[in-house]
Amino acid sequence: MPNFAVNLSMLFTELPLIERFDAAAQAGFKQVEIQFPYELTPDEIQAALQRNKQTLVLINLPAGDWAGGERGIACHPDRIDEFKKGVNLALKYARSLGVQKINCLSGIKPDDVSSQKAEETFARNLKHAANTLEAHDIQLMAEAINTQDVPGFFLNTSKQLIDLKESFCIENLYFQYDVYHMQIMEGNLIATLNNNLHNVGHIQIADVPGRHEPGTGEINFPNLFKAIDAMGYSGTISLEYVPAADTLSGLAQVKPIIGGQ
Repeated sequence: MPNFAVNLSMLFTELPLIERFDAAAQAGFKQVEIQFPYELTPDEIQAALQRNKQTLVLINLPAGDWAGGERGIACHPDRIDEFKKGVNLALKYARSLGVQKINCLSGIKPDDVSSQKAEETFARNLKHAANTLEAHDIQLMAEAINTQDVPGFFLNTSKQLIDLKESFCIENLYFQYDVYHMQIMEGNLIATLNNNLHNVGHIQIADVPGRHEPGTGEINFPNLFKAIDAMGYSGTISLEYVPAADTLSGLAQVKPIIGGQ
């Protein structure tokens, strides 16, 4: 069975972020991820990780004005300098905290930018980030997001990312495969994962519809986990869902599905 982590930006939101490490540890999780850790200092996070003997497996690059509706800036031609500063900030956190994977969100394509220009900008930024992180043995992830929840999100299928990686020769770039988003956009989860496993660096899960706990929707997670096991995937699978009620009652339903964790 794969290793499981919890996303502290999505679960335990009943608590301040700094207290979610303790709550995750009490629930039995030694691996955590955070979308945007930047409201805390690296020292604050390090103390929480050490206290709970946890590993922070993944963070995101800064993604613009999240509260204002932005979902990344990597495809925005007029914000390349801001993107590079974000890479440096994320690298500072990752090096301090031992994070080995950093995720990049493409963002929503601006209306006044052509698809070709957005792709060129996105590829240029990915290559810069990938090369910068590779020098520190950190992998760059990129995540495709469904366009029902986030209309206009530029990177939205597995094929788009693989084609971009190959066309622009970005070696240190891997797919952050979010089962929820990919079920909506393309389905055929097991075959897609199996065909692209060498490019998959991280997996996240939530059920469809609703983005709630595994077992609340249409995805056959026991079958999916069995297939992922058979593929030989040795990375982390992160619980990145919106609890239907409170976090702990949701985890009580999830743990039998993920093997008790």
